[in-house]
Amino acid sequence: MKKLNNAKGFWGSVVLAVVFAVVVQFLINGGTLNPFYVNALFSIGINIILAASLHLIIGITGQFSIGHSGFLAVGAYVSAIITMKLGLPFPVAILAAGAAAAVAGLVIGVPTLRLRGDYLAIATLGFAEIMRIVFLNIDYVGGASGMTVSHLITWPWLIACVAITIIIIVNFTNSTHGRACISIRENEIAADAMGINTTYYKVMAFVIGAFFAGVAGALHAHNFYIIQPTNFGFLKSFDILIFVVLGGLGSMSGAVLAAILLTIISTFLANYPEVRMVIYSLVLIAMMLFRPQGLMGTKEITSFFKLGKSAQGGSQDANKNTVA
Repeated sequence: MKKLNNAKGFWGSVVLAVVFAVVVQFLINGGTLNPFYVNALFSIGINIILAASLHLIIGITGQFSIGHSGFLAVGAYVSAIITMKLGLPFPVAILAAGAAAAVAGLVIGVPTLRLRGDYLAIATLGFAEIMRIVFLNIDYVGGASGMTVSHLITWPWLIACVAITIIIIVNFTNSTHGRACISIRENEIAADAMGINTTYYKVMAFVIGAFFAGVAGALHAHNFYIIQPTNFGFLKSFDILIFVVLGGLGSMSGAVLAAILLTIISTFLANYPEVRMVIYSLVLIAMMLFRPQGLMGTKEITSFFKLGKSAQGGSQDANKNTVA
């Protein structure tokens, strides 16, 4: 019965996502959505992928990484080279960007993921800054001036990448590998004592998260026409980190909701640069004061529906007992 309910919930979510995607595509084709709102939707989708990928590393595996902008930069520049220099199709660029970021994640993950806490954060931040400086000094990709990129992103490609990212990460979390990662998050010493190869699973989660960050980099590069090393500074890593922390560590739904909320706030306050960061900061401070566990805590949206059904079932049982 539980599996049947889960299957219904899954396919219900799929149907809703398809309907939403079709409606938005219809509005874009009809010109109902102007370019400002279309760009806002694209930014939301890209940030959802970034939030979901970092959620796997921090929220599920418990590894405090603040170098996600480095993987974003790798994906952006590799995809730009694939399309603009080599003339290959956009889908190839997306896959190449993800693969390059995954390799970078493996290279940085193997030596650094033996570290913990602040040491790991410093190491990953150093990696992101190294990537930024490297691209800053490569004339082939424009150096400090940046690189012009064609606008190849479309709504179907974006929604497909978002859906694939969420489905893969959710299924990974619910698998035996995901449970091993959660055990590492809860108590790494105990997990190691139980025979779990902690380094292996931390590197696995890190590589998967890096892959999807690279995919987001490809979408980012082909949405904003130009990419520059300054777009991938340490502040970008903190923006992505805020999505995960604000949504609730351990909650995929929370990370997605936080990415949507903060992207909307940032987008619609873009015309007020003097007060935009003040309001943005006040929202975060208020959230941390009144709900420090984040929007969703460790819960998912589906858990609320289950609680509602349980409460309804309990009230029906109570009524039956009263009648009896």
